Amino acid sequence: MPMTSTRTRRTIGKLTRSTAILSVLILVAACEGPLDYDMRGQIGAFNTSNAAQNATTGRPDADERGLITYPNYQVAVARRGDTVSDIATRVGLPVDEVARFNGVQPGDKLRPGEVLALPRRAPDQVISNGETNPGSIDIESLAGSAIDGAATTSPNPGSVTTTQLQPAPARIEPPAVQDGPEPVRHKVERGETAYTISRLYQVPVKALVEWNGLGSDFAIREGQYLLIPLKDQSAPAVASPAAVTTVTVPGQGTTTPTPPSSTKPLPQEDVTAIAEAPALPDVEVPQPTRNSQAAMGYPVQGKIIRTYSKGKNDGIDIAAAAGSPVRAARSGTVAAITADSNKVPIIVIRHDDKLLTVYANVDNIAIKKGDKVSRGQTIATLRSGDDAYVHFEVRDGFDSVDPLPYLQ
Repeated sequence: MPMTSTRTRRTIGKLTRSTAILSVLILVAACEGPLDYDMRGQIGAFNTSNAAQNATTGRPDADERGLITYPNYQVAVARRGDTVSDIATRVGLPVDEVARFNGVQPGDKLRPGEVLALPRRAPDQVISNGETNPGSIDIESLAGSAIDGAATTSPNPGSVTTTQLQPAPARIEPPAVQDGPEPVRHKVERGETAYTISRLYQVPVKALVEWNGLGSDFAIREGQYLLIPLKDQSAPAVASPAAVTTVTVPGQGTTTPTPPSSTKPLPQEDVTAIAEAPALPDVEVPQPTRNSQAAMGYPVQGKIIRTYSKGKNDGIDIAAAAGSPVRAARSGTVAAITADSNKVPIIVIRHDDKLLTVYANVDNIAIKKGDKVSRGQTIATLRSGDDAYVHFEVRDGFDSVDPLPYLQ
């Protein structure tokens, strides 16, 4: 079997690196910033809009107090006409505490079905005025008060006097804890929308609205807690077209072509030479100048050996001597440092305007996650060997863009 060519190895390496970079970008975006997470059609043939894959279950029914209880938290579901104060009183928690935890005011009116997250577990005993009794009922104290009252108010010895006792707290059965997986509870950050959150967790926005009782405008607020709908585990798996196999009866189906005759000469064919692959571009990277007006600086000084082609090469490859310094193209914060399946390091830097720059195929990393870096600062060096080049990408969220307009 012929040995794998250098071009094939590089192609495999590019695919592996692209997968690793996309994985890192997903984690960076999910953890550190409100970006547009719609990835449909951006990762090969993977399609997140498939309805069967995104099917979700319905939200569980609330109990008589409007509580839905999970192992690690509780939420309260609003009824028609409820305010934040009404819900807090019904579940037996301080109004200010519930309002502050959800980023609302005690008098704010809620939509029917809207969800409020509880800062802690609701008590199981509630007095009729809404106050809670966290301890047990002191029967001895109540009995003593009744006896003392009878002794001081009885007109005649031996007569019976009725003593008015304080109402005892109503004992409520502990709420039933929901079985199965527990939904993620997402706290809304500034700039996020129902659409970006639904794309982040790959759930339909309609299900997100129904689970949390959002309005027709899908509006959410900073500090609000949202329940992320659970995926329907019983939804049937959808087979890809390539996985469908048609079984035919033996002797039927495609007709077998007639084999060539061994006695007749083969037909004449006009065989033309295959056109040679176009030569790689040989672009010299200009030396940086102090007065450069470019939005970004080149990460290395060398030659561009591979240009940007969306979906094929989501950046540019710049070759230089092994060990050459790799510099930050722009000031920012180191968002991630990882490696692809071949253990080739990848650096991701986040910038103020929500852009990300990616540096792959590097070595001797001189920074760590969370570091602030300035433009032109050395962050790594080029690897040794035949593949001494840096793969450089500019990403606007998940969407790759051509780096050259930023560099020129």
